Amino acid sequence: MPLQLVGETIDKTRSHYLAETGKLIQLMRGIYVDVTDDVDATVLAHAVRIARYLYPHTYLSAASAIALAPTRDGRLFLSGRRNLRTRIRGLEIIQNVAPKRPALGTAVVADSLGEFRIQASSIRQRFLEAFRVRSEHAATIDEEAREALAARLIEEFGTPKAASDALWALARENEWFREGEAAERFLDRNPAAVQPANVAALSLTVAWHGIPVGELKHDGFEWRWTAIPGTGPALIRQTTPGRLPPFIVSLLPEGWLEAVLKDNDERAILRSGQRYMSNITIVQTREQLTRLPADILVTRLEQFVADNVFTGTYAGPGRKDIELTFEENLARIYEHTDTPRLSGVQIKAPMHLEASGVISPAIGTPFTHILKPAGIGGFEFLPLVEWTALALAKQVGFDVPATALMAMPDDMPPALLVERFDVRQGASDTSLLAMEEICSVLDLPPEAKYDGTMERVARHVRALSTAVDEDMLLIVKRALFAWLIADGDMHLKNMALLKTAELGSERFRTVRVAPLYDAVTTRVFPRLGKDRMALKVNGKDERLRRADFKALASTAGLQAAPVDAAIDEMAGRLARAVGSVALPGSLRYPPAGEEIITRMLKICREQVESLD
Repeated sequence: MPLQLVGETIDKTRSHYLAETGKLIQLMRGIYVDVTDDVDATVLAHAVRIARYLYPHTYLSAASAIALAPTRDGRLFLSGRRNLRTRIRGLEIIQNVAPKRPALGTAVVADSLGEFRIQASSIRQRFLEAFRVRSEHAATIDEEAREALAARLIEEFGTPKAASDALWALARENEWFREGEAAERFLDRNPAAVQPANVAALSLTVAWHGIPVGELKHDGFEWRWTAIPGTGPALIRQTTPGRLPPFIVSLLPEGWLEAVLKDNDERAILRSGQRYMSNITIVQTREQLTRLPADILVTRLEQFVADNVFTGTYAGPGRKDIELTFEENLARIYEHTDTPRLSGVQIKAPMHLEASGVISPAIGTPFTHILKPAGIGGFEFLPLVEWTALALAKQVGFDVPATALMAMPDDMPPALLVERFDVRQGASDTSLLAMEEICSVLDLPPEAKYDGTMERVARHVRALSTAVDEDMLLIVKRALFAWLIADGDMHLKNMALLKTAELGSERFRTVRVAPLYDAVTTRVFPRLGKDRMALKVNGKDERLRRADFKALASTAGLQAAPVDAAIDEMAGRLARAVGSVALPGSLRYPPAGEEIITRMLKICREQVESLD
């Protein structure tokens, strides 16, 4: 290893021994290099890591915050508690006194020892640092770099005036009044673009249905999305400068799969996978696109279903008492980079249904179906509850994906198999499809999926839908159905828009509310007996009445009479469906499984009866 740091890569005793035997050279206390290495080159290549090791309570500033590396003449600039200079061979670490309230961010830097994080001046902080008086730090930020910072700030805040106001807010906090004045004057100039360099930079190509639509780049500090003109409608947009586009965020794994992949940030996740929902592929080289299969539905689930039970052959992971658990075996399929990544916290797996009726993990094959196995910790019968909820939804008139319950090996409870509706329906289908979760539509991060109201959903969908009246009524019905079946998990990621375009078109042909999916009666599960609505309706998440749904309809711009009729129709159809739906008789269920469905239907019946 070219660099050794006591306490990080080597212990104190061994470092002393290797130094005394002539195998290591000590540069200063705690820092060693191999005697056979080019010492000056090693020090400069690991300059930022050395600075973090020596001065852990400082941050990169000035030119070093931009390049995340030393200057060409070997200077690395920090800010901390005091003025200090440290020279190690060809590296000079120059530290000045930091302001009282600096604005910082976390940067990613890579060297031969791997990636690590370090604090660095934010964009606003760097720009003010560039105008410090009699400052060696400021002198390192040349005219070109200043113009690039100015352009970035104007992009973020919209206008030079808004950028100046943001800079002044930081300048006043730190009593940097001269710097604020100089920065404001500079913003009146026309900035030019510049591309900073960093060995941790990441460049990815994003393709939709195999067609490259843009470049996603990370310079070690922030993300930048650049669309490729003439490649179709604007599916992906970067709403916040420096942040990953919300549509891309919505595709990233959560919960169980995020833990399985053990990727600690967005960059690692995007490098570890290539295939995602909504026909999106993200690769590091365009040549990789040619090796990835297109997700096209050729074999339909209904061909291998009898009495709502899958009759084909399951060729996925199982569970052995003396070997690994089912979850551990399922996790193994994600060791392949071309295994599609799924969002959502529920355990699930991407599958491919062959013409012979064999269902297997979609490793190197089209991703056409989703397997939802039984959960743990009281959620063993989640597939049964979801199947029943979707069966009820279909009977009351919702468009739902094709589903089937499936017997699982090794005495596991039945799983749910769901057919994708967001992929091409056959080899002759040339449509371009994308499903965008409402969380992405509202430009919210996944962790904010419960932070919203159905009124807000309606307002945003109204602005995008190509069939406004139909979709507004559908949103009211979705809220009503969630209430009637006691679904406390209809959050912003469990609703979506399904967008369709034609090859070569720059506009979407249709933008509609997607079919209903991921519906469950949450109140039958442990600790959820008093679960409320995930999204409020008319300011309420419990004890909803007809008037609340009519208020939602009014916000959505619908007339009262059709809404009243739709409520009556759904309540009546659901009441009849509750009395007729039943688990398939060809599968065996533990008594607890049948009991949970009985409780679910009882709750649904009570909810319908309480509607006034």
